[in-house]
Amino acid sequence: MQPIVTLTMNPALDVSTSVDEVVSKHKLRCSGARFDPGGGGVNVARVIERLGGAATALYALGGPMGEVYRGLLEAELDGAQAIEIGGNTRQSFNVNEDSTGKEYRFVLEGPEWQETEWQAALERIEEALSEGGYLVMSGSLPEGVPDDFTARVARLAKQKGARCVVDASGASLEAALDEGVFLVKPNKRELRDLTGAGLDSREEQEDVIRRIVDEAGSEVVALSLGAEGALFASSEGVFHVAAPEVEARSAVGAGDSFVAALVSRLADGGSLGDAGRYAVAAGAAALLSGGTEMCRAEDVERLYPKLSS
Repeated sequence: MQPIVTLTMNPALDVSTSVDEVVSKHKLRCSGARFDPGGGGVNVARVIERLGGAATALYALGGPMGEVYRGLLEAELDGAQAIEIGGNTRQSFNVNEDSTGKEYRFVLEGPEWQETEWQAALERIEEALSEGGYLVMSGSLPEGVPDDFTARVARLAKQKGARCVVDASGASLEAALDEGVFLVKPNKRELRDLTGAGLDSREEQEDVIRRIVDEAGSEVVALSLGAEGALFASSEGVFHVAAPEVEARSAVGAGDSFVAALVSRLADGGSLGDAGRYAVAAGAAALLSGGTEMCRAEDVERLYPKLSS
């Protein structure tokens, strides 16, 4: 397997719990609290390890909350390397309402970075890259980090001969496509916001992602479509993988599980078609897990053989 590095600039300590009913002005007694080290790239690395692979997770860390985060992550992941910052690592909350099955997600504001900090982060990223390897940049950028940071990271990857994978939205996604990367994984809303296209029909979806490949924005586009599965485009064409029917408990972690399975198969020498099916299986498997838990390997392996492109 080719080496995989993941990057998380704005991680969060994920707290998940449940309550019978969410009501205003009352003290709500919660049960079953769970704490996980979250954030796009970190979650990708955690899932890659669950699926039998290995990844080096670069992640920002700061303040007392950061130390709690570090302890949780290092207990689960061997290849974790902290990028120290002055601000305090943020938190996010996931609350399940037992009486209705509704899920509420609250994400706190992250720390503001100084220019010296993000410049130092670029140096750490460059040191971690290797020729032929993969760099997965996933999640939001914190305040103080420029919008073109994604493009700067993509440029470093090119210089080192590494394949850059971007799971981002808005200005970060646009910067990645302007620079040109190996793979992007937008969902329909993110791609609609970026292109202005309605994306209501399969034909329009295929046309948009094919155009991104033709214009050299990304060698591969993986458009996640939720319950409809995913569309994949490369120079070899476009194909669709339908999602298996599962009883969803939580949508948290589905996108990160998708990216982890996709990159791990590609890094292991698999074809895009095979990697795409494995990715859709992992995304569906994540729906079976409650709260902030990622997909389970046994669920992925059970769903994967049922899929075909």
